[in-house]
Amino acid sequence: MSTDLYLRLSAMMFLEYAIWGAWAPVLAARLLGPLKMSGKQTGWIYATLPIGCIISPLIAGQLADQWFATQWILAVAHLIGGILMIIAAKRQMFGSLFVVMLFYSLSYAATLPLVNSLMFRHLTDPGTQSAGIFIWAPIAWALVGYSLTGFRLLKKEEGDGSDCLIYAGILSFVMAAVCCIQPDTPPTGTGGTPILEALAMFQEPNFLIFIVISTAVAGMMQFYFLGTAQFMQDIGISSKSVPACMAIAQAAQAAATLFALGVLLGMLGFKMTLILGALSWLVMYLIYVFIQKPIPVAIAQALHGLAYVMFMIVGQIFADTVAPADIRASVQAMVFATTTGIGLFVGTQFAGIMMDKFSVDGKFVWRKVWMVPGTVVLLGIIGFAVAFHDPPKEGKPAEKPAASEIPEAAFIAPSDYVARLG
Repeated sequence: MSTDLYLRLSAMMFLEYAIWGAWAPVLAARLLGPLKMSGKQTGWIYATLPIGCIISPLIAGQLADQWFATQWILAVAHLIGGILMIIAAKRQMFGSLFVVMLFYSLSYAATLPLVNSLMFRHLTDPGTQSAGIFIWAPIAWALVGYSLTGFRLLKKEEGDGSDCLIYAGILSFVMAAVCCIQPDTPPTGTGGTPILEALAMFQEPNFLIFIVISTAVAGMMQFYFLGTAQFMQDIGISSKSVPACMAIAQAAQAAATLFALGVLLGMLGFKMTLILGALSWLVMYLIYVFIQKPIPVAIAQALHGLAYVMFMIVGQIFADTVAPADIRASVQAMVFATTTGIGLFVGTQFAGIMMDKFSVDGKFVWRKVWMVPGTVVLLGIIGFAVAFHDPPKEGKPAEKPAASEIPEAAFIAPSDYVARLG
């Protein structure tokens, strides 16, 4: 891979997640604080992105496969997204803000799989080259959190929290420009509906167990995103310091991606790595429940970063290992739609309802709130321990058969996947 290509793809990956990281961790504090929205209303605002993740990727994929070059779809989507984010920063009523955020999320969600597909199209060896580009995602999320905190510390007044939306809008405009200089990625015109073949994988019990538990556990991340910023302020962390504290999670995620992911998979396999990831979330919620002090809560953010790598990213790797060769992209899209789409949507609604239920005189009873996701994650850990198993370790076949040729998905041992990464 040339230096020029690496820089272009890395800039695209960096900005894609910098946009998300600018608003997602801290917008809830604006909604619950200055705008005085309820937990349920906050949940609906955050549900717009999961809704977008259910709908937009399939549409965007069809456009990119059949009619338009991927880089131009990305550029237009981010330009529209930037405009909508600036509009959202001015909206203070639930109804109008929900509508704007819904259209924004439909636009942004379309770009998430396209960034990956564009990258893979231009890598000669995706297995070994993609890690150096993927690493910019958590770095971007962390740096944008620290920069937002720095901006807020420079301001004399406290602010109303709308700066996170303006920041995301500006980054979206920059991203639109960066997309225009990406290598040309024309449509392939392959046609077909491989997603229907991917759905047939639910007939394999182990894969079905993986999807069900992963969707439930991933949905509990919405408690983290909806509640952590306000929780931190309620226990004494200033609003200006919240973005930097939460960015600790992304610093830990970047370190784990570089130094721990391959080692853990090679030593522990999928089952134990997934359990360890869920256990990291459980420990974080236990700290939220029983300690509730600024320094321990801030340090506990690292557990979220570790959990994301060991649960979400490892889950994506697992899906790749069990997917037949001709439908890998559709299997990844299906996992994305269920965990990031359905899981986060249901989790958002559940979190909003629970936050409203456990509030007294406008104050959240955080101990009770955090016990809910902790319990669900614990059940997920038990489910994986009892019902899920690692793929057989007979090694990787020379070539996976097509989905139409096998009744159940073929498996690759995690050690073989690590070896494939070099």
